[in-house]
Amino acid sequence: MAKSNYITREGWQVLDDELKYLWKQERPLITKSVSEAAAQGDRSENAEYIYGKKRLREIDRRVRFLMKRLEALKIVYPEKQQEGKVFFGAWVTLVDEQDQQVCYRVVGPDEWDVKNGSISIDAPLARALIGKQVDDEIVVKVPDGERIFDIVAISYQKPNE
Repeated sequence: MAKSNYITREGWQVLDDELKYLWKQERPLITKSVSEAAAQGDRSENAEYIYGKKRLREIDRRVRFLMKRLEALKIVYPEKQQEGKVFFGAWVTLVDEQDQQVCYRVVGPDEWDVKNGSISIDAPLARALIGKQVDDEIVVKVPDGERIFDIVAISYQKPNE
């Protein structure tokens, strides 16, 4: 399944900051250390040189990925008419069958982090939530069957912890 090209403004900023850090701070430092290590002579047994070249390849690979990905991403801003329904960027508070309450934010595939309450728009739970309202019940297929959730709150502002 293809990844969605949607991202929140905050998620886009995190990726852009990573790109700038790698390109303007880390890469120049590693390049300098590699050239210093190369000046020491035999490169075949020079761990600093070997590690540095490997790290440069990793940085360059990540920089290329981030440049392409940031170009392809579309920042989605919540709109007034979305209030009351679950769409991209919404914080959704759910209650499961055991009366356990959880809160998730529906975000792009480049920014999900379940531990921090963010789920990808491409995840089954998020797909089941899209378009739903408070008091709606959703059923999500999980590896060991199905889970049922009730939507108790929807917000486009981060709820207070």
